[in-house]
Amino acid sequence: MTDQAGLRERKRQRTHDAISTAAVDLFLARGFDAVSVADVAAAAEVSKPTLFKYFPTKEDLVLHRIADHLGEAGRVVAGRGPGESPLAALRRHFLDGLRRRDPVTGLNDHPQVLAYHRMVFETPSLATRVASFAEADEAALAAALDPRGGLRARLAAGQIIVVQRILARDNWRRLVDGCTADAAYRPALAAANRGFDLLESGLGG
Repeated sequence: MTDQAGLRERKRQRTHDAISTAAVDLFLARGFDAVSVADVAAAAEVSKPTLFKYFPTKEDLVLHRIADHLGEAGRVVAGRGPGESPLAALRRHFLDGLRRRDPVTGLNDHPQVLAYHRMVFETPSLATRVASFAEADEAALAAALDPRGGLRARLAAGQIIVVQRILARDNWRRLVDGCTADAAYRPALAAANRGFDLLESGLGG
């Protein structure tokens, strides 16, 4: 990449980040449905056409943070080490996320993260879009498990994605109910291991 191309990319990323930050701040302060795209553009000091170049829809202003993780399970399986089973790799990755308090695992009690998840779960248009992400995650994982797209791989991918989603949502609910991430860590760890144990017994590794 040339210096000029690198400069353009950095400027583009700064604009992307500025729009995203302005949008999420406004949505959390006022509510998703109460903020217009024009409000976000004004707060980010860009035009609406510029905003739409980065984020094609209003929902994308919020959900790109989740969309960045699309296909993650498939990538974990594809990149696992020699001799490591797909489920072992996925368990390792999820448990590491718990230790790191990765928001994707639901175990992050930063107030803005909790508020962000509440907004996503409780706003119908956002929740519907997030639900549609599961299908893409399942397809990517199934392809990593079996490039031929066999039924067993597709069924396994569906079960794995559902288990991870339930574990993450349960963790978020613990925090919303007043538990700290540190206090919730051991129950979350136990639940994750139980979930993957059940997958192991049902899917045979």
